[in-house]
Amino acid sequence: MQHEFRVNISSMKNVTITVEESALEWARIEAAKRNSSVSRLVGEILAEKMRQEDAYAQAMRGWLGKERTWRSDGAAYPSREQTYDRAL
Repeated sequence: MQHEFRVNISSMKNVTITVEESALEWARIEAAKRNSSVSRLVGEILAEKMRQEDAYAQAMRGWLGKERTWRSDGAAYPSREQTYDRAL
């Protein structure tokens, strides 16, 4: 059985979602543990997921934008010592 409930995110829009009964039961219990509502819990989970994805995308853009001192042309990768400028 699935249930529908609305999510209200602060300065936000109402959204109706459909979830499985087991997910709804978990959400109710988790919200009660946090002394919160299911609506607020779902909003917080979505906001955290958005922050994580944004942070990952930002880190990936930073890594892809870096100048590399070596290229993979079929040669062996640099050693750990070379990578970290360690003396042998």
